[in-house]
Amino acid sequence: MENVHVLTQSASSRGEYLPTTADYYRPLNDENIQSLVSQLQKTLELTKLINIFSLEATKLFPISGLQFHSTDGVIEMSGSKHQGKAFAFDLEVESERLGQLVYFSQKPISIFIKEKLQLLHNVLAYPLRNALMFYRVKKLATKDTLTGLSNRSHFNDYLNKKLDRCRRHHRRFGLMLLDLDNFKQVNDTHGHLLGDQVLVQFSALLMQSIRGIDTVFRFGGDEFSILIDDNQEGVCNIIADRIQRLVHKDALLAKHNVTTSIGFTLAKVKDDQISVFERSDKALYQAKGAGRDCFKIL
Repeated sequence: MENVHVLTQSASSRGEYLPTTADYYRPLNDENIQSLVSQLQKTLELTKLINIFSLEATKLFPISGLQFHSTDGVIEMSGSKHQGKAFAFDLEVESERLGQLVYFSQKPISIFIKEKLQLLHNVLAYPLRNALMFYRVKKLATKDTLTGLSNRSHFNDYLNKKLDRCRRHHRRFGLMLLDLDNFKQVNDTHGHLLGDQVLVQFSALLMQSIRGIDTVFRFGGDEFSILIDDNQEGVCNIIADRIQRLVHKDALLAKHNVTTSIGFTLAKVKDDQISVFERSDKALYQAKGAGRDCFKIL
């Protein structure tokens, strides 16, 4: 573990800093430490990792909360509360900054506790790096690199889950398919750079149009989909109308005469992936046949 460097800053009013000299890097020969090593190696899920680590940290001193901050967001231990002072510790492995552990405690952290925490951080560092790498690879596998939306692979998995819930609980949901009118003309006339800008802008408008419980996907090109977590046709109508109003108001899309055609359907208990998709796709082609820049439901 000699290549692990743990830096720290304390948010306590005394301005204490955890020493970073080699004296604090001690052999992992304690039984509890070995147990922690074993537990951390059993998962690559960030939340589980932080929860496992928090159990050991709470044996050292009382904490009300624990967070891990990284460029990928914030992960909290279960039941984490922001009570007391915040004590922040930066974590590095082989000159690679992983992020920051933030403890919340109503008790000050003594030098002795900081020594013990540093030992625990040494143990956490490599499993944490592995978990971050796993998270980022998994994220890339389910995200469209241009727009940041979920991709077709993620859509297939999510649609299966929605259909399973529909069968078990008899709760319908909406499947909406969209593509851009006149998008090919934009690419052919102005090039793919402007085409990409149009796709990114349209993606942002879709995200503005949905609720937190709905999910937007990009299949590729100018093809998009939305899974709407509601069993009411009226909700799908409201979302489709909202999308088209935003598209009409957008300066970039209006400048290049880009609109959107939309088709949607409500899933039925007897539906499978093929049947629900085909029905929504048929509605989309009806919208195109009706002159585009409109929406149809089947």
